[in-house]
Amino acid sequence: MSPIPLVRRPARQHRRTIALAACYAMLVSMFGAPAAAQTANRRTTFIVPAAAGGSTDVIARVLAEHMARTLGQTVVVENVSGGQATVASARTAASAPDGATVLIAQLPLVSAPFLFTGLRYDTQTAFAPVGLINAGYTVLMARKGLASSPSEAISRLRENGNGANLGNGGIGSSGHFCEMLLARALGIQPTFVPYRGGAMAMNDLIGGSLDAICDQSTNAVPQILAGAVQGVMVAGPARIATLPDVPTSAELGLPEVNLAVWHGMYVARATPRSIVMQLNASLGAALADPAVVARFSQLGTTVFPESQRAPEAHEARFREEYQRLGRLLSSMGITPQTVE
Repeated sequence: MSPIPLVRRPARQHRRTIALAACYAMLVSMFGAPAAAQTANRRTTFIVPAAAGGSTDVIARVLAEHMARTLGQTVVVENVSGGQATVASARTAASAPDGATVLIAQLPLVSAPFLFTGLRYDTQTAFAPVGLINAGYTVLMARKGLASSPSEAISRLRENGNGANLGNGGIGSSGHFCEMLLARALGIQPTFVPYRGGAMAMNDLIGGSLDAICDQSTNAVPQILAGAVQGVMVAGPARIATLPDVPTSAELGLPEVNLAVWHGMYVARATPRSIVMQLNASLGAALADPAVVARFSQLGTTVFPESQRAPEAHEARFREEYQRLGRLLSSMGITPQTVE
């Protein structure tokens, strides 16, 4: 097997049923009446802590379209990248507690205190969880031409990984965690190349200036199906239905490379309970819509079940993940650095 050289130059930094949906609509009416009076004719902004086109951006835009109808407001998506997702978090933490600024976030929000010093907010007290959205797994992808099969791609990374460039959506992103787990499992020290969102990393993978990237399935599935990149591995316990030819990490002998990723919705901590519940009911209506469920499924991710959508369930998941990610980073010898 003649070696295919890895890229050596650094990359640019850069149903539920209709009845259930109707039930949620009724909840919007019940819980949202006081808040609706406060926020009538106002614009709600969904803050995405990464550049447009990435995984979190896709999730936010699907929800914004549906929730605009149940909230009776304009809902816009604003991409606020920078500071490894901490700029968007800081903006939400400092926003007026009126439900007009809503953060859609995943692992970087939870992991930031273990990675960065000098944060302008306290991750554990600055946010009011609104509700859990979706859960899935990350996918490892390689540039076209790196290898002829997933197993060969893993072999090449094992043999030549110290010279590999692995891109991700930013320090502390799900892709970054996936790649750290992969590097530890393979015993390699690749160059990690963080971007301001997974879309930018994907562009460079397609262009051939990265060897591989890890990203959420919502960003991976469309590009793998289009043939733009090679699907190598699902970092989870089961294959993704829309990617039947991409094996799991366990199938490739790497069961420790297992990373679940989930999204949640957040507002400033002082936001009144009535507004939080209005947003939660609107989110629940979206997640009960068969069209939304189907869209998420196409992207390899699933909505949280109704029993896990309350703000309290979200808060509990947040606390659990905070402890888990802290232990993981500590086991890797990673200490907080100044955020860039």
